[in-house]
Amino acid sequence: MAKDKIAYVCTNCGQESAKWIGKCPSCGQWNTFKEIKIAADNARQAATNVAAQAGHALRKNKPLRLRDISSHDDPRIDMRDGELNRVLGGGLVPGSIVLLGGEPGIGKSTLSLQTMLRLTDKRILYISGEESAHQLKMRAERIPHEENDGFMILCENSLETIFEHIKEEQPELVVIDSIQTIATEDVESSAGSIAQVRECAAALLRFAKTSGVPVILIGHITKEGSLAGPKILEHIVDAVIQFEGDQHYMYRILRSMKNRFGSTSELGIYEMQQNGLRQVSNPSELLLTQDHEGLSGIAISSAIEGVRPFLVETQALVSSAAYGTPQRSATGFDQRRLNMLLAVLEKRVGFKLMQKDVFLNIAGGLRVTDLAMDLSVIAAVLSSNVDTPIESGWCMAGEVGLSGEVRPVSRIEQRVAEAEKLGFSHMIIPRYNLQGFNTKKFNIELHPVRKVEEALRALFG
Repeated sequence: MAKDKIAYVCTNCGQESAKWIGKCPSCGQWNTFKEIKIAADNARQAATNVAAQAGHALRKNKPLRLRDISSHDDPRIDMRDGELNRVLGGGLVPGSIVLLGGEPGIGKSTLSLQTMLRLTDKRILYISGEESAHQLKMRAERIPHEENDGFMILCENSLETIFEHIKEEQPELVVIDSIQTIATEDVESSAGSIAQVRECAAALLRFAKTSGVPVILIGHITKEGSLAGPKILEHIVDAVIQFEGDQHYMYRILRSMKNRFGSTSELGIYEMQQNGLRQVSNPSELLLTQDHEGLSGIAISSAIEGVRPFLVETQALVSSAAYGTPQRSATGFDQRRLNMLLAVLEKRVGFKLMQKDVFLNIAGGLRVTDLAMDLSVIAAVLSSNVDTPIESGWCMAGEVGLSGEVRPVSRIEQRVAEAEKLGFSHMIIPRYNLQGFNTKKFNIELHPVRKVEEALRALFG
């Protein structure tokens, strides 16, 4: 029997080393190297052997000329979920391995279970290492679904036993909930350790690639917000999608962090209900249900995440610093960018915020990275500072530069169309975006601006 090898892996970036190192040469972090045992080569072929014994045709590779390779993609599996299909890039690719991560209780198992129950034409093996079959049955009864005879549940933690059941059932799709609870006998450590997660994920990857059966892994999230386990877990899989949101809000966001078969800028939005997760096809209407007339510190921005535009509410509160040192806090927005915008507001516009506490919040528990939010952030901060509300019917979109100029943003026509659809009558946009822009097909009144001062003058007079 071949002897297992010892290696050291950085838990932050996945860098390997033959000996322990205090500081990782790749990412620069200290004390992140952990010892792992690498299984013998004969154990590594278990997944390949299972795929062959299960009757799946192994894919034999040979060198091909570039011109001889077909550019047509394999037909994707329709997940019967518009939001999930969008994030995956149009559906699940056969033979791919997808990692779904999220905080405890956010709804990962609910999302995967209700999605699998919709696939009535597929033979699915749902492997649970955390819950019993009775618990899954109770959850499935709360979710409205059609009778699905091809949906099978297996409560097991042993990787070898899982492959035996895969050989017997020959599923068309495999779900592992969760990868941190699965262990293989070839590694002498407890389930969830770096060595176990690495070996189990690698074995499942070989099974997916050799058999063509897609595998969905559910992963835990650490207290820092990153996926638990070695960083190499994210390198192994084809796609990493993260399920996030505040548990105190009803909204959940499905975000693509890595996708070899599609864009990483896509976004899916769900609403948590008693009977499962509901797809939100038009998030703007849900995010703008409150009446804010007469309230200061609120501005509406037309943002874009992926290919979908939606209007989001920016809330700001400016008050005198109670303890001498002013606080800067941002929820759902980059705090460093908030500090930069406050510096622009003070240097270029002349509003003194040095001794003021500034709190910023993106309503609905969203986390938005669109730079077109800059203008609404500045407008909300100034509205709260002077305690003057912004008139209803106004929204805006624009990136703010360090010199106080309003820079152009992408896909301005989609932003304007979304604002007009929701009944807004005035919109502030960058002046440069008017080049080649047909304003006659929109009924909304556009206010092009070149500097931040012009935008604030249009809002507050």
